Amino acid sequence: MDAIAERAGASKATVYRWWPHKAAVLIEAFRESVVGELPFAVTGSLEADLRQQLVQFVTMLRGRKGRAFAGFIAGAQSDADLAEAFRRLWIYPRREEAKAVLVHYMEAGDLPRDIDLDLVIELLYAPLYYRLLTGYGELTPEFAESVARTVLPGLAAALTDPRP
Repeated sequence: MDAIAERAGASKATVYRWWPHKAAVLIEAFRESVVGELPFAVTGSLEADLRQQLVQFVTMLRGRKGRAFAGFIAGAQSDADLAEAFRRLWIYPRREEAKAVLVHYMEAGDLPRDIDLDLVIELLYAPLYYRLLTGYGELTPEFAESVARTVLPGLAAALTDPRP
C-alpha cells in the first residue's frame, strides 16, 4: 500500500479510503486490465452476443490473466477480504453487465419475461469456472461455443413454454 500511495502521490490514508485492503486493490486493478477484453455486446442477436462473450471470457482465462483470476478464486476460499473484494469488485459488476444485456433481449421478446436471469448467467458461466478450477477438460473457444449452443435451446424452449 505504501508503494501505491507513493506512486499515486497520495497519502496511505487516502489509498485506504478507496481500497480497504490489498485484495481490493488487486481485484480492481485486474478488472480494469481486462474490461476492454470482455465487452458485453448488444448486436441484436442473443446467440451471437452470448457466444462472443463466452469465447472472449475463455480467451482471457487461457492466458496469464486467467492464472491470476484462478488464483483470486482459490485465495478467496481462505481469505475473507479477498472473497469480499472478489464478489464486490468482480462478480457483482460483471453479473449486472450480463443482466443488462439479458434484460435487453427480454424486452425484445427473445427471452421470457419471467426467466430467472441469475440462473441463466450461472448456466452460461459455471462450466467455464468449473474447467478453470478443476482442470477437467480443456478451456477452448470451441467449448465456450458448445456451452452457448447447449444453453440457448433451453432458453428458446422457455420462451414458448405454455406453463403458467
